[in-house]
Amino acid sequence: MKKKNQRNFCITGCFLLLFLLWTMAIKYVDVQPIGPKASCVGFAGFNEFFHNLTGTHMMVYTITDWLGLVPLFVALGFALMGLVQLIKRRSLLKVDKDILVLGGFYVVVMATYILFEFWVINYRPILIDGYLEASYPSSTTLLVMCVMPTAIMQFNSRIKNQKMKKEVEYVILTFILFMVIGRLISGVHWFTDIIGGILLSAGLVMMYYSISKGIENANG
Repeated sequence: MKKKNQRNFCITGCFLLLFLLWTMAIKYVDVQPIGPKASCVGFAGFNEFFHNLTGTHMMVYTITDWLGLVPLFVALGFALMGLVQLIKRRSLLKVDKDILVLGGFYVVVMATYILFEFWVINYRPILIDGYLEASYPSSTTLLVMCVMPTAIMQFNSRIKNQKMKKEVEYVILTFILFMVIGRLISGVHWFTDIIGGILLSAGLVMMYYSISKGIENANG
């Protein structure tokens, strides 16, 4: 079990390192002013090619934007579950450990989102209401790919019916795939923004998984 935990944390570190290297590459490789108002973008040649290939689809953007509320409500649901446990059990230490870890995970995800709102890597390929908006990593991709996979882990541990468990997992995975592809083809992000969101999400989710499994194994 100890070796498995070490492997999980190693995978976590690899994904986060890949995200860091990818981010640095975007800052320095083929940086050109191809964005709105001559905003600079890394991997400019490929990003411009892919953006011209897909075009901009505001309806897809709007749909995925509204569906971005789904992971927020899922996160709120688990937060309320933790609050109910806290009120009933009258001690933070008596709240389910996996819920506490999940709460900490949500805080890290939110902190990461805020960080990249201030530390702008690049801006969107289009203006939103006439303004430049931070585009890297794709915040919707980050939110969906952090909240929904951890929701699968939570549901798998709490749903006893195997058929229902599989159905819930299938629905969530389909939703994740739809959101990521939708965000990619909507034209409101550069291709590299989506990849950045996927790499960062993978690292953060693996971090959550590694910590959760470590606690689970420690408790026997």
